[in-house]
Amino acid sequence: MEPTTHTHPGTEKITAGSHSTLWIDSVEPLAFSKPEGDMETDVVIVGGGLAGITIAYCLSRSGKKVIVVEDGFVGSGETGRTTAHLVTALDDRYYELERMFGEEKTRLIAESHKTAIDFIEDVVKSNHIRCHFERTDGYLFLHSSDDIESLDKEYVAAKTAGLDVEQLLSVPGIKNYNGPGLRFANQAKFHPLRYLKALCELIQNNGGIIYTNTHAKNIDHTGIVTDSGLKISAKHVVVATNTPVNNKVVMHLKQYAYRTYVIGAKIKKDSVPHSLWWDTGDFDVNENIPPYHYVRTQKLDDTHDLLIVGGEDHPTGLADIEKIPEEDRYQLLENWAREHFDIEDVQYKWSGQVMEPMDGLAYIGKNPFDKNNVYIVTGDSGNGMTHATIAGLLIDDLIHERENKFKDLYHPSRLMLSAAGSFLKEFIGGFANYFKTKEKDSHPNELNTLKQNEGKTLDLKGKKYGVYCDENDQLHFVGAECTHMKCAVKWNNDEKSWDCPCHGSRFSYEGKVLNGPANEDLPYHNEMKPDSITIKNK
Repeated sequence: MEPTTHTHPGTEKITAGSHSTLWIDSVEPLAFSKPEGDMETDVVIVGGGLAGITIAYCLSRSGKKVIVVEDGFVGSGETGRTTAHLVTALDDRYYELERMFGEEKTRLIAESHKTAIDFIEDVVKSNHIRCHFERTDGYLFLHSSDDIESLDKEYVAAKTAGLDVEQLLSVPGIKNYNGPGLRFANQAKFHPLRYLKALCELIQNNGGIIYTNTHAKNIDHTGIVTDSGLKISAKHVVVATNTPVNNKVVMHLKQYAYRTYVIGAKIKKDSVPHSLWWDTGDFDVNENIPPYHYVRTQKLDDTHDLLIVGGEDHPTGLADIEKIPEEDRYQLLENWAREHFDIEDVQYKWSGQVMEPMDGLAYIGKNPFDKNNVYIVTGDSGNGMTHATIAGLLIDDLIHERENKFKDLYHPSRLMLSAAGSFLKEFIGGFANYFKTKEKDSHPNELNTLKQNEGKTLDLKGKKYGVYCDENDQLHFVGAECTHMKCAVKWNNDEKSWDCPCHGSRFSYEGKVLNGPANEDLPYHNEMKPDSITIKNK
């Protein structure tokens, strides 16, 4: 059965993807007004996802005047497209973190994520937020391409890091898996947009201001200038845009963008534990960063829960390397889910973007090679909900010049040489694949043969254009070079977007920026599809 289509008026402002999500469908759009004049504040925060809003909440409750600027709606970026696992059982194995950071710092890593979960729980309870927050167990089990030794090593390293972890001979809730696993206690899950909505109310109660549908066109140490030319001056500037749009080069050499896919399928109520599950990843696909499956339950109605299953990751813009188009990844997820759970109809499908840092930890703190009052948050590494919360606590302390034990751990200027080998293989391999596919993407003038809902990069009168033909035979032309660093964008037929394989920028078929680091739209125009057409250069 085809998934239900979920749409809203102006969906492009509510979510950065072509598919809606459970979270977006179950909350009214978190929209606020636009600024009407120049302003001054203590802190301006660019980005209205969980990181930006948590930072604003922490600063506003400690007395700072804050303004948040979001170019869509609050939560319209990756926060609205997460699966909202709150975990100390991280995407990156603890035995790898211990190898890179040593035992003492690895204990700090585990403590930071535990602190983040505890903080969310405390905010939820003290403010009576109804966001389905629930403590639960999480289970790590072997992918068929992995060796049992990895579970043994992870148990020892996680235990050394201070986590409550237990070895199991079998994993509850999963069928057709008879192997061992690890149980991580005191994990959690929640409804991210319900939580965001409550934080927004608390920020406003503390005197903070939130603006939506407002693009920060220029950002520097003095503040920002919006797309309408208004200046918001600030003593401190925080860029929390998933990947920093104010840092042209440095940070984008230390992290790499991946697309990840999600389905939500009905499952009989209480038929499986209300838990979290993760396999150890497919080493046959990528031995450096093996794509893994991640699963959780969510309350749906009186008779059913929703099983939310994610995975089938690939480097952004490079799905073709595995010869599996983006739109086919959902079926692979469904096949895997049916093998391991008794799911019914698939209700949702969506994709999101993950920034994988060199050493598995987010970059939170002062922007490298910038003034001391400019801060960034990036590198979610698949644990965006806890990294975003760590950012709220850490940047609050940095701005108030208070000590924070996690400051050096997450500093954006760090360079972990012990992590460089695997990362460079992945990074250089990605660029090799980009150049391998670059010429194949370019086609001669095929405007007349372009099918409805199809996009291609075409050579037209000596120039390359990205061209998409919609269901009404309207042709949408964009410049084929990313506005970040001029890499050639590639068509994503699932999201109907133009994606940059170099650093993860994404644009709608009308050229609007969906993901940074690009902060400027692609040149765009549209024309009806005739027998012959004159190309307008812009």
